[in-house]
Amino acid sequence: MDTCHAHVLAPVPLCVLFVSVITCPCPWNISGPWVFLLLCTHGAHGLTSFPDNLVVGKREGSVTLNCPTELEGEVKWTHERGPDPYPLDESDYDMEGHSLTLSDLGGPLLGEYSCWGQGGKLSSSYVLLDAEEEEEDTTESQLSCRASSYNCSFTCTWSNSEVTALRLGLGPDCLEGKPSCSWVSPNTRDPEGLEGGYTFTILHPFSAYAEESTALLVTAEAIDGRSYFRETKQFYLRDIVQPDSPQKVKCRVEKKMLKVTVEPAPTWTTPSSFYPLEHEIEYRKKDDGKVESSTTGLIPREVSELRVRSRDPFVESTWSQWSPWKNVHFKHEEKRKRGCKSNDRTTCCKNKTKKSKRRNLAHDNAVLVPITMADN
Repeated sequence: MDTCHAHVLAPVPLCVLFVSVITCPCPWNISGPWVFLLLCTHGAHGLTSFPDNLVVGKREGSVTLNCPTELEGEVKWTHERGPDPYPLDESDYDMEGHSLTLSDLGGPLLGEYSCWGQGGKLSSSYVLLDAEEEEEDTTESQLSCRASSYNCSFTCTWSNSEVTALRLGLGPDCLEGKPSCSWVSPNTRDPEGLEGGYTFTILHPFSAYAEESTALLVTAEAIDGRSYFRETKQFYLRDIVQPDSPQKVKCRVEKKMLKVTVEPAPTWTTPSSFYPLEHEIEYRKKDDGKVESSTTGLIPREVSELRVRSRDPFVESTWSQWSPWKNVHFKHEEKRKRGCKSNDRTTCCKNKTKKSKRRNLAHDNAVLVPITMADN
């Protein structure tokens, strides 16, 4: 066979190798060159993208490949077993018309198959094993989804980082594998770094201000070596809502208690009057160090630190992650202590004067107190 010529086209998303187009003469002396796609591999046989025609079978089962052509003449089949395509003999394989049936499916029979006519290559199919038949424990879900608000998108995470090709789709077209499905590629690895998986951003068509009547259907497909994974999840957006952690907390003294006001995270849906949040405050008492919590917004004044989390009370959504612990300092008390210990009586008087002005602004038995929330 003559020497083939490879031309690098572009990098693929989940691998640092490249996709190459190999131009070689036809194995049956068919006039003109033929072209096949050599896919970047991860390990021995790992696809890094999904072929146009993917056929999945069960171990020791059978699959039938069809050559989509209107030609009445004979077609030939090849199997990619290395750098060169291997011609298949009718005496060793079940061929009928334009179809090829592979029986007793196993490792040697997996991979890419191509059918050929007198004019060249007609189509290709890639055969993989169903991973559910390969794994003893198939109950553990690899896919989890979360919405930080009722806005137009949500995120999903695939926890298995060993896969070489991965995609997610939304809607029944993706479940049925129709060409109209808009598959989504992963953004990046899990930013939390806990599972080492991949994250996706999925857009959905529902309005944040309309009643949600249709469930979302997510389909995930993955390839690991020569095995194919598939998982589906169906849920309502409200079922996966988990607000982001609050970032701003304000406090004031009110009837010898601390009134804590929590601002929703910037990602939360607005207006807050239409989408209110419930907040839980966890605080550590100064006297005994005991940790307690409150959902009323009122906590004892004598606390050393606090943290907060939020949820949607109407659907009783999952609580957000806790905000970091923050130390609580009363600035006016610190200044008064420092001023009175100072030999400079003017400084001490200035602190008292400022304090009296704040008292003149008090109303409804509440005194506004500047409190610093410092990281531990």
